[in-house]
Amino acid sequence: MISLPSAVRIFACTEPTDMRKSFDGLASLAEQVVAEDPLSGHLFLFRNRRKDRVKILYWDRDGLAIWYKRLEQGTFQLPAATSSGEPSELAPRRIEMQADQLAMLLGGIDLTSVRRRKRYARDAG
Repeated sequence: MISLPSAVRIFACTEPTDMRKSFDGLASLAEQVVAEDPLSGHLFLFRNRRKDRVKILYWDRDGLAIWYKRLEQGTFQLPAATSSGEPSELAPRRIEMQADQLAMLLGGIDLTSVRRRKRYARDAG
């Protein structure tokens, strides 16, 4: 299981990404498409058009780092977008994931068939 501090958020870009992009190109997408600061310490997940490759961009104390995975068979399935308070102009372009969802996605679990049970969540108000 992926262990991340609770302050770290995970943003997935829903638009296909050119996997030839590296640090600067992905950081630019994090700013322009995902509308978040790439130096914030959050994770930014990008997927190619065929859905068989993902790159995760993150700030690692003193520089940007990229984690990259290519599947030999199968695809990565992002969780369904929900109305989780995302501004309407960002909703179709990004989704926010939880660490367990990221672990399942990378482990090949179809997130559309997984059902999350109701839990208490304190409103951020």
